[in-house]
Amino acid sequence: MLTLIQVENKSTSRLTNLHPVVRSAATALIERCYKLNIPILITQGLRTIAEQDALYAQGRTKPGAIVTNARGGYSYHNFGLAVDFALLLPNGSSVSWDMRRDGNNNQIIDWQEVVKEAKALGFEWGGDWTNFKDYPHFQMAFGLTLTQLRAGAKPSISAVESAYKIINRKEEETLKGDAIAVVKVNGVKVADGVLEKGITYVPVRIIAEALGAQVGYDSATRTVEIKSTH
Repeated sequence: MLTLIQVENKSTSRLTNLHPVVRSAATALIERCYKLNIPILITQGLRTIAEQDALYAQGRTKPGAIVTNARGGYSYHNFGLAVDFALLLPNGSSVSWDMRRDGNNNQIIDWQEVVKEAKALGFEWGGDWTNFKDYPHFQMAFGLTLTQLRAGAKPSISAVESAYKIINRKEEETLKGDAIAVVKVNGVKVADGVLEKGITYVPVRIIAEALGAQVGYDSATRTVEIKSTH
């Protein structure tokens, strides 16, 4: 069985360049699903306008089945606010989009368990759409339309703070009874840390990802490595 770090590393390249909140939520989704014995792979993250146009052409002017109704600039993927996923199979190298699979044998469909966790993290699910259902798709709009995003609008500080609060809700609940210190990165709250003897403790991944860095862990040497993407 793959370790959590091995599962996370398989998605690392597709988490790059996502909005920090979306990247944190996607990472949390991988971790929560792993705890449910449902390893997942993020198959799509940021998609350029050119890549979106090429995908739109599939099934229309190019061979293949139609997989999107969105032209370039008309998908939240184009602004780093969406991800697609697949179920990672036990061999660690194959994936599945089987929406009936129950790989952890708990009598609940794996796909629906992933969707439940994603929604709890603040994601909108493409499977809930009425016009074109996109079952592997999750996105965070932050109250912004695609028209606003194409015009250059960015998620507001208040919307970002609210999203982080949802992502960290379970973690914050475990801190009840402890002294809590608010942790902000560039003026935006990203977590509540535990304050003990003048030192604030907070998961390194939250801080690193809020700063746009990537976090890895070497279980053999028990080393946490932070890599800046700038």
